[in-house]
Amino acid sequence: MNISDIADDYLIDRKEGMKKLTAGFLNEVMQLEAENQIQARPYERTGKRRAHRNGTRSRKLKTIYGEIELDKPQIREFPFETAVFERFSRVEDSLRVAVAESYFEGVSTRKVEKVFSKFGLKNISASEVSRIAKKLDKLVKDFLNRPIEGSIPYIFVDASYFKVRTDGRYVNKALLVVVAIHDDGYREILSATVDDSEDESCWENCFESLKARGLKGVKLVISDAHKGIQAAVQKSFLGASWQMCNVSLYACCAQEHT
Repeated sequence: MNISDIADDYLIDRKEGMKKLTAGFLNEVMQLEAENQIQARPYERTGKRRAHRNGTRSRKLKTIYGEIELDKPQIREFPFETAVFERFSRVEDSLRVAVAESYFEGVSTRKVEKVFSKFGLKNISASEVSRIAKKLDKLVKDFLNRPIEGSIPYIFVDASYFKVRTDGRYVNKALLVVVAIHDDGYREILSATVDDSEDESCWENCFESLKARGLKGVKLVISDAHKGIQAAVQKSFLGASWQMCNVSLYACCAQEHT
């Protein structure tokens, strides 16, 4: 299992999150296409300029996560041409992987170059790639750090392990997942963060970051019998109760009777 597969199961608010960053990537593709056709960046004074921008026009695109709205650039002197809508169906899977990985690993220049090359944009300057990567990375971080509103009485926490290639070797990483369970039964994934392990300090950092975003009113935390989770719950959610999830409870009972 790789990180993009895990993202399909655990990504924070998967549908809206994936739509938001997919739109971000595609809007940046069209911005660069416009710059290439105009031969100038917005507001840049240069003798190479061939035309001028004329705002953007909203254009919708269907993806596997639902319909997204894009900002298609307009050029005053001639029609703007883009490969986004023509090529999207052929590159959507590659884009999905890049977007999913970006949520857990950040937006790298390598991801930007790979996605842009799928749309025929190659030989982009290092400074331009870096600028776009930083812009998209901010989009990711803003979404991951979005405020948590209202009281959430119940949370379910869990961890999954997978291997990540780092410096030429594979290392185990833990994906820490926190799911909110609202009074009406509605479930919402609050966070899905990658860490070195799932020990007490990792879970405590995870819980404290959620509290900093506004998590409050937690009465019950549900998880497996991991001691690190239980210890972190006692520190981060004073007065809250802990309960073993049914799946873990059944597994423990089965082991005791074998």
